[in-house]
Amino acid sequence: MKKNQATVDHITGDKIPKSFVFARGKLPGPLRMLQMDLRKLMLPYTALKLREKKRNNLKDFLNVAGPMGVTHFLILSKTPSAPYLRVARTPQGPTLTFKIQEYSLAVDVAKSQLRPRCPHDLFTNPPLIVLSGFGTGEQHLKLTTIMFQNIFPAIDINTVKLASCQRIVLLNYNKDTKLVDFRHYSIRLQPVGVSRRIRKFVQNHQVPDLRNLQDVSDFITKAGYGSESEGDDEAATVTLASDISRVNRASTKSAIKLQEIGPRMTLQLMKIEEGLCSGGTIFSEFGYSKEIDEIALGSASRGEEAPIEFA
Repeated sequence: MKKNQATVDHITGDKIPKSFVFARGKLPGPLRMLQMDLRKLMLPYTALKLREKKRNNLKDFLNVAGPMGVTHFLILSKTPSAPYLRVARTPQGPTLTFKIQEYSLAVDVAKSQLRPRCPHDLFTNPPLIVLSGFGTGEQHLKLTTIMFQNIFPAIDINTVKLASCQRIVLLNYNKDTKLVDFRHYSIRLQPVGVSRRIRKFVQNHQVPDLRNLQDVSDFITKAGYGSESEGDDEAATVTLASDISRVNRASTKSAIKLQEIGPRMTLQLMKIEEGLCSGGTIFSEFGYSKEIDEIALGSASRGEEAPIEFA
């Protein structure tokens, strides 16, 4: 996160959400790597190289967060039984505490793929956020929805540039298991009906080697690449409104491909606190639930600034 980074969207006028991802207590090696994966996921509006010291407490992070326009904390911790992730709105809460039931690092996801994909500019723009299964009407899920919707910048469909939509974060709630599947994907567009060989040729700007070929058509049909194109699912195609790249042009059909880049987590919401890692418990997985008022919902959404006093 840069000190001179914009704090307000110049098109919508909305405040841009920014975050700190840090740990409380000592983390084992894999959880430290998960912390770095979460920082990369939150780019570009996060502190990728945030330095932590053992003597730092929550007030220290709050003192720095205010001047830098930080709106959310993602806090990892580890108990003898399980790791936890807290998602908090600054400066006054609320705070959602999740138990991390399972997780996979980005490097593990990449190793499981035949062709892992991570372009150098993939993290230039923030990801889109999609939530599924949260519309059950329960108040604690409504608060969870608002929290995650506001952790990333909102988009205006009338002004957004399609080329900036390169990543997506998907949260799916299973009402039977009460678990949240957290996934992170890259978005790739492929022109429909264009062979892989031609697509690579156009993208790489390279002159093909035709020395051993009788005709240019041999290059097109060599090794069976001529008419081959990856299967296109009609339900997963879009007609582009503007040029995206050399092979994805306006008014042409392109297939939307999602490729997981990690990290991957399975989360269980354990409790919701009114304040920043403190205050009354308004929801608990162990049976206690207090009515969530509109003030708490508004605080999660807008995060109105208030003076912070330190004794």
